[in-house]
Amino acid sequence: MRLRVAYMGTPQIACPSLEALNKIDDYDVVGVFTQPDRPTGRGKKIQSSAIKHLAQSLGLNVFQPISLKSAAIEQTISSLDLDLIVVMAYGRILPQKVLDLPRFGALNIHASILPRHRGAAPIQWAIIDGDNETGVSLMKMDAGMDTGDVISTMAIPIKEADSAVELTKRISHLGASILERDLSKYISGELIPQRQNESLATYASKIGKENGLIDWAMSALSIHRRLRAFNPWPSIYTHLPNDSNHIIKIACAEIVDLKGQPGSVIHIDKNGIVIGCGEKSLLVTQVQRQGARQLPVSDFLNGYPLVVGDIFA
Repeated sequence: MRLRVAYMGTPQIACPSLEALNKIDDYDVVGVFTQPDRPTGRGKKIQSSAIKHLAQSLGLNVFQPISLKSAAIEQTISSLDLDLIVVMAYGRILPQKVLDLPRFGALNIHASILPRHRGAAPIQWAIIDGDNETGVSLMKMDAGMDTGDVISTMAIPIKEADSAVELTKRISHLGASILERDLSKYISGELIPQRQNESLATYASKIGKENGLIDWAMSALSIHRRLRAFNPWPSIYTHLPNDSNHIIKIACAEIVDLKGQPGSVIHIDKNGIVIGCGEKSLLVTQVQRQGARQLPVSDFLNGYPLVVGDIFA
């Protein structure tokens, strides 16, 4: 008999796992829960989530509750007579009453090797912290923030050039792979969830726009990691010299072995601007002003000339 499953997810990273779950013969996806449609972009056009688009294309029933805490939505979930809930990047906390409804509980595909990088932004913080590898954890959900028992993990290396965009894409397919490999083993009892080692736990806090402001006292390596981690959002940015009301985004840069005062322009040529950091320097080659397109530094300098000694705040 096929198990009745609800899937909960919202962004693109969750799509491969829903596709994989829907293809496994042992499971019947009877409902897909995702965030409500919202206005996005400058035009505030109403947009549906990536999961909603995928679920509709697969002919699956879609639910978009504002919250899972109401008695009405609890009754809706209860009426689905679920054996299992599978979650990836849903963006909502599941109340204990919902966690308790399915016979086999609720499982989360978390985008890190737990207990490292619990929380909202594990992919970004894995890059910022200079981790050599990351991956996904299939875990049984409890009331805590990614604190539940871990069923299994799958790891991949983090490449030196990986941005959050590239790493997210690889993680998304890893989520599908761990479901295909281990979900049925959990249901059969072959895989037993194991408690996490609390002494190894770290927390990957939510990323905000303020995280992108460059602290030039950091090492060039730390700033460059943030450049990779905050692509595409919030990006990294700095205030223009002598113009604290305007910022400029650093779109492309590389680490160079030069020393200079943090934030100071120490060299300018056709290849870019060299800006001093707490350790070594950054050669900035592509920038973007507010509301403008990305430019090579040579083009930017035509409209905003800089000289050696200028200080980025």
